[in-house]
Amino acid sequence: MTALATSSIARRKAWLRRQPWAPWLYLAPALVLLVIWIYGPLAYAFWLSFHEWNMLPTAPRRYVGLLNYERLIGLPDMKAALWNTGIYLIGLLPLTVILPVAIAILTNELSGRWRDLYRALIFVPLIIAPVAAAAVWRWMLNVDFGIVNMALRGMGLSAVDFLKDDDTAIWTIIWITGWKLIGFSTLVISASLSNINPALIEAARMDGGKEWQITRRIRLPLLSPTIFLLVLLTILLGAQWSFAYIHVLTQGGPLGSTSNVYYLLWQFGFGSLAAGWASAAGMLLFVGFGVVAAGLIWLMNRASFHDN
Repeated sequence: MTALATSSIARRKAWLRRQPWAPWLYLAPALVLLVIWIYGPLAYAFWLSFHEWNMLPTAPRRYVGLLNYERLIGLPDMKAALWNTGIYLIGLLPLTVILPVAIAILTNELSGRWRDLYRALIFVPLIIAPVAAAAVWRWMLNVDFGIVNMALRGMGLSAVDFLKDDDTAIWTIIWITGWKLIGFSTLVISASLSNINPALIEAARMDGGKEWQITRRIRLPLLSPTIFLLVLLTILLGAQWSFAYIHVLTQGGPLGSTSNVYYLLWQFGFGSLAAGWASAAGMLLFVGFGVVAAGLIWLMNRASFHDN
């Protein structure tokens, strides 16, 4: 290639970089994918929520206005599912936030080899397929020959039918979901701990600070952005993470005690083929969790502490 051609290409590239629309050119592929896979289906679901349709290609889509929303709001199953969703989210927070923070802080001083070992062990549940994990837990919790009930009998206690008792079923699903996510949360907190300036910790120790004081006044404030992020992820996605275990282990039972809004949405769409109801439920979820996310992000920006 001649020097003249090289100079011409360089001038064209420089001209392109100076154009105000140049950044959008680079963003265009990602924006196109967002429209195709996120905003397009969202708009279609919004339109479909005002119609009645059984998902058959040859069946007509009948406009019903706000009727789907009115029926959903008055549906007893929806009220029970919303209540259960709140229980899932509250029950998951200790397992995805509080316990990982405690584990990460207590094991932060481990030497390199032992730290790598515990991180590998605690991360293992996350890489197990949810359906496979649910099958193993079904066997372990079996009332007749499950290892958990065998241990309870060995201690002189009565066996518990964890998945068929409406008092224990939802807490069992919460535990299995949290067990799956503890490793991820612990690694996130551990990564944040490693970014704390060691000089701050050493200075506090030289000033006579106890470990609990260092944790309360230095570690936890500096971990606050990460903790808020885990809280945000748990509240927005916690009920969704539990879907696979509900579907495999309880199918929403007994008597709807383990169902949540995501499982109810699936039942509308794929169990009853009520696409309008499923879309309306999805829109209610989108708006509701969108408001919650906005509030949490505002709180995160106000309450998080950053080391400048």
